[in-house]
Amino acid sequence: MKMRRLLGVGTALVMAIGAGHALAKEVSIGYVDGWSDSVATTNVAAEVIRQKLGYDVKLQAVATGIMWQGVATGKLDAMLSAWLPVTHGEYWTKNKDNVVDYGPNFKDAKIGLIVPEYVKASSLADLKTDDSFKKKIVGIDAGSGVMLKTDQAIKDYDLAGYKLQASSGAAMTAELGRAYAKQQSIAVTGWVPHWMFAKWKLKFLEDPKGVYGAAETVNSIGSKDLDKKAPEVAAFLKKFQWQSKDEIGEVMLAIQEGAKPEAAAKDWVAKHPERVAEWTGK
Repeated sequence: MKMRRLLGVGTALVMAIGAGHALAKEVSIGYVDGWSDSVATTNVAAEVIRQKLGYDVKLQAVATGIMWQGVATGKLDAMLSAWLPVTHGEYWTKNKDNVVDYGPNFKDAKIGLIVPEYVKASSLADLKTDDSFKKKIVGIDAGSGVMLKTDQAIKDYDLAGYKLQASSGAAMTAELGRAYAKQQSIAVTGWVPHWMFAKWKLKFLEDPKGVYGAAETVNSIGSKDLDKKAPEVAAFLKKFQWQSKDEIGEVMLAIQEGAKPEAAAKDWVAKHPERVAEWTGK
């Protein structure tokens, strides 16, 4: 009886230690729910970390500023949605001493005016003489970075009479889809990475005056403690990088068309074992 009790205590201790160890193998990653690229990238990375590195991953949807603050204070272990050097430049300046930059997971991020490939216009300057756009640019939320830059572009390219129509990301893509189906000219404010590039053949209008700035990178950022807490995760984040807008577009489009983010990520990971092996060696 005494031996059984001792064995029971021993088993309980082993289980407690095991449970403690399991809890220790958890990382938290912040993302911005309204950004399709943030949702896609974070869910794919989380799936790889779970499947190949054996960590539990807790995803937290937060606002941009809270995401940066969370990683800087160690309340979050990482984020994969830092637009640098310009868009999140202020956040970087404020938090750079308290975070670790693991480098870009997407290299050619940019904002600008986007049109279907079938339109003749190739530059922002072409809008001045092309009547097919009916002097309208379809925008997103008023006050967003790309909208402020578009107001500036209308001035700098002397697009007199052009009206920038504020709406939402969903309304903008709906209007783009309707125009595309009829092969009509349309100009919208947009960015890459975005699922619309996986759905339609689109192009950025050239911006020789540089109103929208140069291409940016989307970087993976870790807390100061991540390297010690989860060295395999830190090593993965250093290697994790999308090859192109089409690669991430595959995941973003699946989510846009109704797949749950976790299911879309699992599906992508299952279909691309060679890419996962490049990132993890497994």
